Amino acid sequence: MQQPITETLKHIGGGVFIDTASDKMQELVQAVGESGKAGSLTLTITVKPATRGGAMYLTGKYALKKPAEAPLEAMLFATPEGNLVADDPKQQKLDLKTTDEAPKELKFVPINQKTA
Repeated sequence: MQQPITETLKHIGGGVFIDTASDKMQELVQAVGESGKAGSLTLTITVKPATRGGAMYLTGKYALKKPAEAPLEAMLFATPEGNLVADDPKQQKLDLKTTDEAPKELKFVPINQKTA
């Protein structure tokens, strides 16, 4: 009877490899769900013979490739001196001020009302 690979994976690193791979899979699924983009988890199992009696050495590695995060951006304007600034140097600045006055009451005029 053939043994399931999961039984073999449980022995690599005393079970740490398969536990870590499970954690990385969960991390990948969450990242893909958040970004809507694909990612991958690659498990590599290397098997090499020991020097005696039919024993085998197993090594497990994983490579997690999360979806790329969206780059952070800023829109800045170039000055004649070659600097970058947040406000367009070609655009006039408005002298805006705040006031402590209470808003005035609005009056509504009905449309299409005939005057007497």
